[in-house]
Amino acid sequence: MRAPDSLPGLAARLAHAIARRRHAPALHPHGIRATGVLRIRPAGVRWGVPWLDEPADHPVRLRWSRALGLPAGLPDGLGIALRVPDAGGPGQPLDLLFTSSGSGRWTRHLPLPRRDALAGPCSTLLSYRLGDRTAVLALRPLPGPDLKVPGTLAGLRAALRAGPLTFALCAVGPRDGWHVLGTLTTGTPQEGPPEATDAYDPYLHRLPGLRPTSRLARLREAAYAASRTGRRATAR
Repeated sequence: MRAPDSLPGLAARLAHAIARRRHAPALHPHGIRATGVLRIRPAGVRWGVPWLDEPADHPVRLRWSRALGLPAGLPDGLGIALRVPDAGGPGQPLDLLFTSSGSGRWTRHLPLPRRDALAGPCSTLLSYRLGDRTAVLALRPLPGPDLKVPGTLAGLRAALRAGPLTFALCAVGPRDGWHVLGTLTTGTPQEGPPEATDAYDPYLHRLPGLRPTSRLARLREAAYAASRTGRRATAR
């Protein structure tokens, strides 16, 4: 019996089939693209990762999307994907993927459908290695007074057009509190065909000291790779 190998294989086949049928990623099939700025501002904690320990402003490409692509009237998981070009050097981007979640010790690992896009944090769900530590990364919204953003594609686009939104980039370990690493400020939405969307992959685009842990890595890597090939198959 080869259960450890069967799960990644099943995930790959399923992701490939869904991506090919949708002409889009298996998860987060449709979203709003925008520019943004990720400002890293160390706040007393040294992680042993130069990219996190040195203040800098990084232009980013982001995508705000609904996880399952459910009809607009239904709550859905909301995702924010970030690409930091050249984070590891020329041609070496960093991808960070966040999904709406809870903020507790266990709920920050679970996707949480949401009607209001700013009602709570979005986390990486799985843990990251930050130097020699383990932590979950999260974006916590810093909204203005009474600001609500409907979790629909139309609502997300309207919010980005209305003006910049700001999120705190945070890290939280298994037994400590939240540490602010910096802020993400969104820019204006960008129009373009679906095939112009970046193929975000946190396993393919990572830094030596900033990477997802190995837990479920084979499963997720197989699904990401199969989703990419499924999308390419539709273009032939």
